[in-house]
Amino acid sequence: MTELRYFFSRHVPDLRRVLLVESGSRHLIESLLPGIYTQPVNRRVDLFTCFSGLPQGFDPSRGEVFRTQDWQGRAARKCLYAMLRRRGYDALGILCSDEAVMARWKWALVWQVPAKVFIVNENCDYFWLDYSQWRTILHFLLFRAGLTGAEGAATLARLAFVPFVLLYLLAFAAYVHLRRALRA
Repeated sequence: MTELRYFFSRHVPDLRRVLLVESGSRHLIESLLPGIYTQPVNRRVDLFTCFSGLPQGFDPSRGEVFRTQDWQGRAARKCLYAMLRRRGYDALGILCSDEAVMARWKWALVWQVPAKVFIVNENCDYFWLDYSQWRTILHFLLFRAGLTGAEGAATLARLAFVPFVLLYLLAFAAYVHLRRALRA
């Protein structure tokens, strides 16, 4: 029923039908669309978004727009997933721009729509979501978590101090409560 199609395959299908998930700022999808439309094989590019209006450069004659507000409730989402599965998308493009826009929607669509997934960052760079890209995926996750570069050491140091800070706060709270109990 649900699947993450092509994750264990390095094969990239012919991209005749693409679903883009606009889970980031509008200017990102507007930067991405011209590059997608220049590919001669992309016959149909549909868009899933939470924004009103159409992004600049979107061609309504070559695709359809789905909006999150039209699919509220469990039953409606179930119908949406079934409809998207029937459409036979070759690829599903997810914007991952370090913004909390449609976070649950995009990962639900990755799981529900059987298509080869590609991740697009805020620079419009992309990578295919498959096992052969594990280094890129790991670096992407570590970067988003703040564990790479100069901030990485500081973040790890803060994480290492969390148990000691928690222990100090618990000891201080116990001291204050014990002192209050002894006064009474």
